[in-house]
Amino acid sequence: MAARSALLAAGAAALVAVAAVFLLPDPASRLPWAQRGCFADLILANATIYTADPARPFAGAIAVRAGRVLRVGTYDSLKEFKGRDTYELNLSGNVVLPGFIDSHVHLIDGGLQLARVPLRGVRSKAEFISRVKGAVRDKHPGEWVRGGGWNNDFWGGDLPTAAWLDDISPDNPVWLSRMDGHMGLANSLAMKIAGIDKNTNDPVGGTIVRTTEREPTGLLVDAAMKLVFDVVREDSVNERREALLRASKHALMRGVTTVVDVGSYFPGTSEEQTWQDFSDVYVWAHSMGKMMIRVCLFFPMPTWPRVSDLIHERGRSLSRWIHLGGVKAFLDGSLGSSSAWFYEPYVDAPSNYGLQLLDMDVLLNATLESDKSGLQVAIHAIGDKANDMLLDMFDKVVSLNGTKDRRLRIEHAQHLSPGAAKRFGEHGIIASVQKLQCIQAQYVRNTLKQEKTTGPAF
Repeated sequence: MAARSALLAAGAAALVAVAAVFLLPDPASRLPWAQRGCFADLILANATIYTADPARPFAGAIAVRAGRVLRVGTYDSLKEFKGRDTYELNLSGNVVLPGFIDSHVHLIDGGLQLARVPLRGVRSKAEFISRVKGAVRDKHPGEWVRGGGWNNDFWGGDLPTAAWLDDISPDNPVWLSRMDGHMGLANSLAMKIAGIDKNTNDPVGGTIVRTTEREPTGLLVDAAMKLVFDVVREDSVNERREALLRASKHALMRGVTTVVDVGSYFPGTSEEQTWQDFSDVYVWAHSMGKMMIRVCLFFPMPTWPRVSDLIHERGRSLSRWIHLGGVKAFLDGSLGSSSAWFYEPYVDAPSNYGLQLLDMDVLLNATLESDKSGLQVAIHAIGDKANDMLLDMFDKVVSLNGTKDRRLRIEHAQHLSPGAAKRFGEHGIIASVQKLQCIQAQYVRNTLKQEKTTGPAF
């Protein structure tokens, strides 16, 4: 028990330090803090502090005041900052790290998911159904049951269907998004409310997954999800504000102190939601002193003129908490939803090459205008063809708009054709890759290698 208590204490102290370590003293101040009578609120001693400074990578103590680092060094070098009210914590050698930065999150949507049916990590059909059944018990007839985070790869690859849900939710519409946000599952009642049946056409940039008899299975991919989004109850402003606070606490507990929030804009969703989140959630949290982590915000690319005007009016940083980053778009879907755009078809669906979600001319024009306005451009691409098409398009952007430090981003850049990786370096394009994409890409490579040597894995 003593060891556990010490670990918890050290963890709490580390979080305080993590939240502070990237905050620097006011540059307008030229006097040493101690000379100005400013003592530390907190001193962490007997620690293993990673400084990220190659000249002095580790230190033993750190002094913090008002969320800002005063000094990192030996314990003796910090004694001048120790005052009557300074709280000192002995970490017994435990590690303190700089705050982590997550370069790609959907922060408010993630906070909403934390309060819904938790399906992340579910590893069987039975567990999937059990969790939804438990959520239905807490709902009145007619109330929507929402959740997300499921990954069919965890239980062998079989995709869920409305039949999994209909017996346990005959009186409640259900919508459960896949962990990548590019596919969701509706039960039969939700599809009825949305007007989805065997005669419903696939929307441009989306797919209604069907049986061989053309009956919808309940799975909707990319733009087809809008059919349900149009009828599901919208989250209130208060719910979204609570989601921001919930997600921020979740991030801090894991040492994440800064995020790039690419917004609530998914295929099939409204461009306006991200803007409402900015004005009704982020600006509110900032004005109320409730911001806990620093955020860099990206907005839907079709709204680039509004982003440009906002930056012109208010500057790129509203404060040390909120930075206006740029704009984001989607070119294809995801691997798990079989909507990533490839040169070759999916093994289990020979006619499916994935989905192209935007016309390339439309995307080029919007990118050119965004780039001219000084906005950073981030575009989602998973499949090898989608990545090549983006790299070709970025060549045109540089040719037409000239060379500058623009830092174009390809979000995920998961599957690349031979030679594509080198092309990122030609114009300094950022491959914004997350660990999940690395794992999935390696899994696919291993599977293909196995099929070449021993035949299909199935």
